[in-house]
Amino acid sequence: RIMAKSRFEYVKQFEQNDKLLLGTWIVIRLDGRNFHRFSDEHGFLKPNDERALQLMNKCAECVMFEFHEIVLSYGQSDEFSFVLRPSTTLFSRRASKLMTTIVSYFSSMYVYQWRGFFGEKPMIYPPTFDGRVILYPTVETLRDYLSWRQADCHINNLYNTCFWCLVKSGQTAEAAEARLSGTSSSDKNEILFSEFTINYNDLPEIFKKGSILTWQDVEEMVMKRCRTKDDETVMERPVQRSRKTVVTLHVDVIGDDFWREHPDITEGY
Repeated sequence: RIMAKSRFEYVKQFEQNDKLLLGTWIVIRLDGRNFHRFSDEHGFLKPNDERALQLMNKCAECVMFEFHEIVLSYGQSDEFSFVLRPSTTLFSRRASKLMTTIVSYFSSMYVYQWRGFFGEKPMIYPPTFDGRVILYPTVETLRDYLSWRQADCHINNLYNTCFWCLVKSGQTAEAAEARLSGTSSSDKNEILFSEFTINYNDLPEIFKKGSILTWQDVEEMVMKRCRTKDDETVMERPVQRSRKTVVTLHVDVIGDDFWREHPDITEGY
């Protein structure tokens, strides 16, 4: 784009160069701002509302279809992380462009897709998401980052599941917090099983592990129009083709299995 020349153009010198370091993995993480209030005012189910989680996943899928350079996304609760390879040149690797464009697109999709998950339930006011950009120098540190977010998902979900079981059984929020203070994971599992007959391992994987979105080749049948050699008659015949699409998984990313099954994510790095 050619900008008009004027005597005011010198102000461009005050713009900060925020081009990100070359050869590093880029992660853009967004978080809901004041989402406790947002979820309360919109009547989200506790401890988990699958409609809200699936809405977040849909928004992340839309982001990935808009920006194909994103190779993987991980989300839980009101946060999502988007991963770009070290070789990406999207927006010339400018931190402000990457962060603001992805966060604003995600936010607009949240409003746009709302009715698909909450039906006629009105959105009282729009959500707000903040964002940050983090660089990771190696595949190992990138994996450790994703492991950290998934471990956080498990820890928070186990606590929240216990907390809301206690509250729904008649305890006050203060009493539930006091009961859980200083308890270990095994203690919380025992509370769930002995007092509420809930086996934590049987809960949906989306609650315990969060959501991983990545690209995958899929085979599909499409109808192709063609002409016969003899009389030029136009006919349609089924043709199998391969295309890439975004898939959503609820699996472990801390171990090696996921990475062995999806070597293309880190191939060459």
